[in-house]
Amino acid sequence: MPATPVRLDLSSPVRGPRGKPPRHFVDLTPDERVAAVTALGEKPFRAKQLATHYFTHLTADADAMTDLPAASREKLVEDLFPTLLTKARTQTADGGTTVKTLWHLFDHAKVESVLMRYSNRTTLCISSQAGCGLACAFCATGQMGLTRNLSTAEIVEQVREAARSLQAGEVPGGPTRLSNVVFMGMGEPLANYKAIMATVRTLVAPAPEGLGLSARNVTVSTVGMVPAMRKLADEGIPVTLALSLHAPDDELRSELVPVNTRWDVDEALDAAYHYFEVTGRRVSIEYALIRDINDHAWRADLLGEKLNARGRGWVHCNPIPLNPVPNSKWTASDPRVEQEFVARLRAHGIPTTIRDTRGSDIDGACGQLAAEEDE
Repeated sequence: MPATPVRLDLSSPVRGPRGKPPRHFVDLTPDERVAAVTALGEKPFRAKQLATHYFTHLTADADAMTDLPAASREKLVEDLFPTLLTKARTQTADGGTTVKTLWHLFDHAKVESVLMRYSNRTTLCISSQAGCGLACAFCATGQMGLTRNLSTAEIVEQVREAARSLQAGEVPGGPTRLSNVVFMGMGEPLANYKAIMATVRTLVAPAPEGLGLSARNVTVSTVGMVPAMRKLADEGIPVTLALSLHAPDDELRSELVPVNTRWDVDEALDAAYHYFEVTGRRVSIEYALIRDINDHAWRADLLGEKLNARGRGWVHCNPIPLNPVPNSKWTASDPRVEQEFVARLRAHGIPTTIRDTRGSDIDGACGQLAAEEDE
């Protein structure tokens, strides 16, 4: 851990020294898009043309919009598609099928996203905040502190760029589509609730009004923002909820995940079970296994007991071998201890799968994103 731990910060973040990001097409409702194009002296149907280019063809390049008059498309793109993300660096692993991208935002804030191609799916891990205010002790992002929330368009742009690169065949394996999006990058998604939900709606809206992803292939993670978890249950969009628990007992979890001092283990699990009751969607429990800290067999038993006390068949556990973070005193569990932890959970009837840790060699795995410029 750093010599001076970062303080838990639940305050509302500022947008940065230059205020809000410039208005972007994605930030507007369909009606607002029509109003915006007509205000520029264009016909209302131009809004649908722009949406088709952005969400179907995955482009905001005026030169590619050949069905629009040249003068119109230059004007429309300049006004409605300002540059929000600038690619600063990409790093690859796993034969090029894992790609971590460092983005510079309009106000020089920095975020990262990670694209992972598997044999049967493609998954993008996106950031919802620049930095994070929740100060989880083992997370590189949490030790940065919080800079600001991202806008809806800044989040969606990460997705569009990844989908475009897959469509163009830039990731080994040939052209393909983006199938899964996980809000597991930098930041606490539910601390930026309004932008997150606007992003989710954009992701699942059918083309040309959105990217047409299945809601079941969108995962929203949280360290336990209980009121927002309960609010998410009532949205009527069956995304997957992932609760980053990391300890089944309050004493340890408050050390590892300081937000536990606001909403404790039982409150977080109650909210997770409520999400299952309302949506019928099985909840994922994320658990970073830290050697000699939270990987004890008795903690696996306690976790299994707490989950089963709320019902059966409502949850799936994802133990994650701790990924290395600079200056951290902690490391991943011994493989034999990891196996025993998993066996104990399964003995309680809890479906349990060790999480894949792709990208750890480029600091692109869970808990490693820190938006560092240096190689």
